[in-house]
Amino acid sequence: MVKKARRNFLKTAAAIGTLPLFAKADTTPKEETKLTFIHITDSHMDLQDKESVEAMETMVSFINKNHPDLDFVLFGGDNFNNNVPGNKDAVAFKEIIEKLHCPAYVVRGNKESSPKPVGDPIGFVEFRKLFVENKGLVVKGKDWALEKKGYIVLGLDSCIENANNGHYSKETLAFAKKMLEKGKPTIILNHHPYLNYWKGTDKKDLHKYVLNNTKEVQKELFGYPNLILTLSGHKHIDNISKIGHVTAITTRGFIRPLDLDQYPMRLITLSDNKIDEKLIYTTSES
Repeated sequence: MVKKARRNFLKTAAAIGTLPLFAKADTTPKEETKLTFIHITDSHMDLQDKESVEAMETMVSFINKNHPDLDFVLFGGDNFNNNVPGNKDAVAFKEIIEKLHCPAYVVRGNKESSPKPVGDPIGFVEFRKLFVENKGLVVKGKDWALEKKGYIVLGLDSCIENANNGHYSKETLAFAKKMLEKGKPTIILNHHPYLNYWKGTDKKDLHKYVLNNTKEVQKELFGYPNLILTLSGHKHIDNISKIGHVTAITTRGFIRPLDLDQYPMRLITLSDNKIDEKLIYTTSES
């Protein structure tokens, strides 16, 4: 469980002159400051693998039965393997997640940006049409923002076309900074993690898995006191770290079950600038 003391948060905010924004937020009714959601990443749904499709359907049933109070579900990339002709797997994934009782918001991973066979992608325009447009989001290029209960969720695209590694473009950084400057508590959802949290030593491995311009991104974005949480995936290994005052979470890949039918996801509640989280599994509460 990760908790952030409110007095420390306000002290940091006051240091750069943003305290009035958060003081004003204190007048918001308590029920409006509590945000509850689930983070799922690396589900790798594959139409050629029946079990992977059934796992997604099980996830929907589990959430609808056990977590009726969610504000939304966030999907962090490599959602489907993008290895069939046309957009069949993208459409199938969309049809499944639309059965959730709450909204679902999606970012791309390297699977979505690296189609097989090469030359047969759903394409970013198609991805945006299926998963981003008409969702009530602020959209700029490949990135989006959701404002909910006084919080901002940034869906940032960290993908490089036809590559496994990732980086943030200048456009993505500019969009993120513009939204952070609103001063609201902010969450970033993306695919590639910011840290070598598994202590790897292979340079090729690090190039593939760690956001390639992570130092630049940390310098440009992580100094904002209202950036409170990041959510990533890609490596499939679970981790909670701190980058300065920011809680950086990488959720265990959904594709890596603890046991038969126990597929992992992270339940998160934000309230009064405190982060409560736990890893849950699809059969643990059913």
